[in-house]
Amino acid sequence: MDIFDKEKTVISCFDLTGNMVRPWAEAGYLCYCVDIQHPQGETRQGNIIHVGADMRDWLPPFRPITFAAFFPPCTDVAVSGARWFRDKGLFALFQSIRLFYASIRLAEWPHAPYLIENPVSTISTYWRKPDYTFDPCDYAGYPGGENDLYTKKTCLWTGGGFIMPPPKRLEPVQGSRMHRLPPSPERANLRSATPMGFARAVFEANCPGWRSV
Repeated sequence: MDIFDKEKTVISCFDLTGNMVRPWAEAGYLCYCVDIQHPQGETRQGNIIHVGADMRDWLPPFRPITFAAFFPPCTDVAVSGARWFRDKGLFALFQSIRLFYASIRLAEWPHAPYLIENPVSTISTYWRKPDYTFDPCDYAGYPGGENDLYTKKTCLWTGGGFIMPPPKRLEPVQGSRMHRLPPSPERANLRSATPMGFARAVFEANCPGWRSV
């Protein structure tokens, strides 16, 4: 299988872990994970290219995109932190909305299925309500989801023919695990990591002919 097939490319922005694209990469798709926390430039690991850049300054490869995902920072718009909104000020709000808007613009450019993910946030007020919501445990029954037995209400804004996968829910015996994480420099990254069960479910629902790859 030629990994440079022009019909087999996926992009994922604000993606540090690469969890979202892993099933696509394993199926032979060339995947670009863009995050300012990656080393500057491009670093390739198998079929995944980690791009260290601000996604607002990054141009996607000149090839058709099969699928796109976006995980813009949510710290300054998530309602879980509403009590700190006033202290953060208007500039923090502006930056968050600006990154979300950049995600919308890039998501709609390739005319491919896409999702934009955020927790419950004020985006619903400034733009529109999400198309879907889910908890990680809803997709814990998919391959790789055995550690996703927790709740964390997540919102998706979608388009381009995106198909929401059917759930395979397992009991959330870990409860609200992410909210109990202790303060640390890595807390935000840990909270924002894509659940692998959900990543696999999205791949199965949106990968053209996935059973034959």
